[in-house]
Amino acid sequence: MSNPDDVDREEGLSFRPKFDSSGLVTCVATDAATGDVLMVAHMNDEALRKTIATGEAWYYSRSRKALWRKGESSGHTQRVVEMRTDCDQDAVWIRVEQAGAACHTGRRSCFYRKVKGEGGKLGLILVDAEPLFDPKAVYRK
Repeated sequence: MSNPDDVDREEGLSFRPKFDSSGLVTCVATDAATGDVLMVAHMNDEALRKTIATGEAWYYSRSRKALWRKGESSGHTQRVVEMRTDCDQDAVWIRVEQAGAACHTGRRSCFYRKVKGEGGKLGLILVDAEPLFDPKAVYRK
């Protein structure tokens, strides 16, 4: 028999994000106009609430253990056009209008390398990898 809580989370109309043991949900950000995947990041409850309240993407940095608004350092912001959640509400997908680059490396997308297999060996090749800005100039410590 199914757990009523799971049925409600999967089939109901209540937004009830299922945070992991670290208090995070995975967030996939795509370009609203092209559908291109721009980045994958994490949101805690506060980041999720700020994203919904402001219409701007907020994330939680696991490495810095801090909340951050996309573009607060670089000026390369994300305006949220639509937010969806997956079937069990442990991930969110945001469609955004990206201003500038999404990746901290200066590239439009974090997905700028293609996995290529040849002769039993795996490697990476660059695709759409031209930087839009110099991260050393933007992210000074």
